[in-house]
Amino acid sequence: MPKHQIDPNNWVKLYSDYLFNYTITRVNDREIAQDLISETFLAGLKSMKNFKGEASERTWLISILKRKIIDHYRKINSNKGKAEVRMTYNSDTDTEGDWLEERVADTNDKTAEDNLVNSELGDAIYNCLGKLPEKQADVFKMKTILGYDTETICNDLEITASNLWVIIHRARTALAECMQDNWYK
Repeated sequence: MPKHQIDPNNWVKLYSDYLFNYTITRVNDREIAQDLISETFLAGLKSMKNFKGEASERTWLISILKRKIIDHYRKINSNKGKAEVRMTYNSDTDTEGDWLEERVADTNDKTAEDNLVNSELGDAIYNCLGKLPEKQADVFKMKTILGYDTETICNDLEITASNLWVIIHRARTALAECMQDNWYK
């Protein structure tokens, strides 16, 4: 017999506030947070048959929500770098009725000056990273620069997920201060 039971009739009443607080700290947008929670409840309903009862209902919903948040960021990042194309209707008398395609400037089209600024910025970031405590620098690089997932970092460094987020926060704060002092002058 499973240790925990599932009752979707009470999910909103019991877990919506907790899930919202969890989500808003990760996406920082109320509408997106609400959408992700709705998607979580829907996914939970669809996969109720997979609930084994080994974890509590809340833990199970959080695990679904975590995947929804990851999917949200993957979707955002997969759209980066794609050129935006706009279609406009030309109403000039010479070309009445023509649709024109305008290609928005490609952000990957860099000039020598852009490359120099990016190189200097990269040097400043790595200089500031070098001033962080070793563990903060390692966690920041693994998560932000190398893109490792939380579970991998936690396993490699033998830390908890909450500890990882505290370290990331401290690293970002220290980096922001360092960059303010050394780059934005």
